[in-house]
Amino acid sequence: MNLREFVLRAIEEDAPFGDITSEVFKGIKIKAVILAKGDGVFCGDRVLREFERVFDFSVKSVPDGFGFKYGDVLAEIKGDAYDILLCERTVLNIISKLSGIATLTKRFVDLAGDVPIYDTRKTTPLMRFLEKYAVRVGGGYNHRLTLSEIAMVKDNHKRIAGGIKKAIGMIRERFGRHVYIEVEVENLEELKEALECGVDWVLLDNMDIETLREAINMAKGKVKVEVSGGVSLENVKEIASLKPDRISVGAITKAAKPIDMSLEVVEW
Repeated sequence: MNLREFVLRAIEEDAPFGDITSEVFKGIKIKAVILAKGDGVFCGDRVLREFERVFDFSVKSVPDGFGFKYGDVLAEIKGDAYDILLCERTVLNIISKLSGIATLTKRFVDLAGDVPIYDTRKTTPLMRFLEKYAVRVGGGYNHRLTLSEIAMVKDNHKRIAGGIKKAIGMIRERFGRHVYIEVEVENLEELKEALECGVDWVLLDNMDIETLREAINMAKGKVKVEVSGGVSLENVKEIASLKPDRISVGAITKAAKPIDMSLEVVEW
């Protein structure tokens, strides 16, 4: 889905037959501002620009990545009252959610130092492209965007195949050496098996700090290492100190709290 299609479908969901309350204000020119009701990292300019292209109003906003405080004016909107009021709640819902993701991502990035923070596929259906954009705005990186990009062997794949080695063998038989393979491992025995198979990456899943330390030492120089599962703001700094190649955090998209914002009409 592209951004234009997303914007049109979002408005259609909220107003399939128009906004009957605001219908009487068509043709009246107004000015409104979007105000921050919390602190955070802004992610919304790209979305606002698309709304501007579709509807009868103009937008001037702070740039994506801008750090804001409570009470800051994040955007100024001028145009037809009907179109602005029609889009009000949909716009606020989207950019407050994206700004929440960007804000939480930056907190993880700041704590992790020089170890990159990656997202996962724990995203809202049909909003993945925007939520992963918000991760980049917050200083993070995107893991695979879709299931079609790489082979990632997880628990259920291992169960169905009968183990890591068999799962990788099936993938190699089907795709040869042309497919990139990452394997999720939960203990040192699985890590040893994955290393013997010559995979590209191993994902150390839900391991305690001491097991992580040993696993990273085992894999160093042999394969790239990703740490995931149970990563939080409280432990990410300690995990980063072990120097994995990257840390992936599902919470930055799944559990990010939207930053509250409001749209206020200031001239009419």
